[in-house]
Amino acid sequence: MNSITLKKTLLACALSLATATAGAQVKWDMPTGYSAGSFQTQNVQQFADDVAKATGGKLKITLHTNGSLFKANEIKRAVQTGQTQVGEFILSGAANENPLFGIDSIPFLADSYEAARKLADASLPQIGKMLDKQGVKLLFTSPWPGQSLYANKPVEAMSDLNGTKMRAYNPATSRIAQYVGAQPTTIQLAELSQALATGTVENLLTSSASGVEYKLHEHLKYFYPVNAWLPKNAIVANKQAFDALDKPTQDAVLKAAAAAEQRGWRVSEQKDTEFVKLLAEHGMKVAPPSEALRRELKLIGAQMTREWLVNAGADGQAVIDAYRK
Repeated sequence: MNSITLKKTLLACALSLATATAGAQVKWDMPTGYSAGSFQTQNVQQFADDVAKATGGKLKITLHTNGSLFKANEIKRAVQTGQTQVGEFILSGAANENPLFGIDSIPFLADSYEAARKLADASLPQIGKMLDKQGVKLLFTSPWPGQSLYANKPVEAMSDLNGTKMRAYNPATSRIAQYVGAQPTTIQLAELSQALATGTVENLLTSSASGVEYKLHEHLKYFYPVNAWLPKNAIVANKQAFDALDKPTQDAVLKAAAAAEQRGWRVSEQKDTEFVKLLAEHGMKVAPPSEALRRELKLIGAQMTREWLVNAGADGQAVIDAYRK
């Protein structure tokens, strides 16, 4: 075989290999810490299905629920390091890396879906840039229902919480308990029913979704939808893995992500309404917070925002200013 024939043969082999690689199915694993029945999980499953359909099966995303592949607090790091190609984590879980990751969990800063959407619009561009520097591409976010107040007695003002035992599960909830004169008691959701039954906890802030899932109506009789904050999940991809996709596949992923973001916000709000209705059907007294309580909670929010800004600095101030315009 002469050199020209050899070169042609090698070129043909190279082109054949490239074509085979280009046409091969790409498989991504996607860990999430939530159960298969969660509306958040159902949303990301729909995202994966939409990607498979739009790419004709060229990109297949396999969802791993309940922390079965990586624990919830390990997922962001796993995506960063390329241990998995895509994953879901709660943004505020990364607040120890940078305060901006926790902006959606500043109490009483954004206490409605409309306000939470505005805060997301103000903060996500900056958060996306931070993730990009970490080798992570932000695909979309999806909110949880607002964190609201459950109590074993009527609450008309903060003074009604003075001296009570309030469940705490992070620094923010401990700080709120201190502000209202309650005793913060660190209890995880899995231990909550027992804590309520024994009187270790008398009130708490959590979502309507948790209220239904953990049957809080069996122990607590009052629910006030104060929507202290609406935390968001982020669905992110390893940037190197995303960049390795061809352009049509990238476009399909981004299109499916945009649809999932809109669906996530819409379904979360719908589910919140359904969950609150279920709490009432189970005998829980559902009532809007009094004007006095709302005013006092807003004052707590303003103070905690100032405390957050001390750590977040100029970048945090810029996001808050944009949100408040």
